[in-house]
Amino acid sequence: MRHRVGWCLAGETEITLEGESGTLRRSTIADLHRLRRRDAGAGLPQVRCYDEETLTGRRARIVDVIESGVKPLIRITTAAGRELRSTVDHAVLTPDGWRKAGELTTDDAVLAEATERDTVPDAIVSIADDGEETTYDLSVEGPWHNFLANGIVVHNSYNEESGRYRNLQPVFYVPAEDRKLVQRGRPGKYEFVPGSAAQQELTGRAMRDSYLQAYEAYQRMLAEGVAREVARAVLPVGLFSSMYATCNARSLMHFLGLRTQHEQAKVPSFPQREIEMVGERMEEHWAKLMPLTHAAFNANGRIAP
Repeated sequence: MRHRVGWCLAGETEITLEGESGTLRRSTIADLHRLRRRDAGAGLPQVRCYDEETLTGRRARIVDVIESGVKPLIRITTAAGRELRSTVDHAVLTPDGWRKAGELTTDDAVLAEATERDTVPDAIVSIADDGEETTYDLSVEGPWHNFLANGIVVHNSYNEESGRYRNLQPVFYVPAEDRKLVQRGRPGKYEFVPGSAAQQELTGRAMRDSYLQAYEAYQRMLAEGVAREVARAVLPVGLFSSMYATCNARSLMHFLGLRTQHEQAKVPSFPQREIEMVGERMEEHWAKLMPLTHAAFNANGRIAP
């Protein structure tokens, strides 16, 4: 998550917050970030978001507020006087669905807050480059990962599947035989070596037995009417999850440099094997999409420029 980029907003962008009673207020995204940094353990407020099927208002919890660095911005101005200063790749909700801000023209409209619970199209009257400055983004809990930025419905750049809103499926991780099981050495100097056949058998059997028991308990709790957000507590970390995160090639290179081992790497890395497997799959797709950049990354010792 630290390496995802894009979909960023200017610091003075006002985010619409919604209290438990339905009361609305606004706070800049920079102030929300300062609040997050000042008291990391404090609960962040909830935002007004929208059901993307009915376009009616909902309330969602802010999961995180991220400073995304200095980025070039564009300014979108609407007929109603709303202004959105964002990066070109930030997703904005339009009557035709989600569009990147940089793809919009003065022939388009954005969806904006209208009544207490609804949205209304607001025609774009101008789009212009608007300098560079420090940018921010929110991560909003699902199922609708959007929020209001200066009254315009926008999307967040990171989302992980939430067990609060959907039943989690029984897809669990069991290490393959080539997964080294035994750790040797002291912290910072240890290495992993293959386990014995007995250790492999024990690991696979213990994990499967544990997963079956945990998932059966999860299903029983759901069948008895226990809320998903409570029932999910019995599920182990070996449950597969899904997520999306936006990034550019440079941020992906930083991630791969840290989370994969490679013979051409100038700086050695020691990732846990499971995150390395994720990195390998990501790199496989990236190499097909951007073969010249991928080759330059390797030629540069797998260090991002």
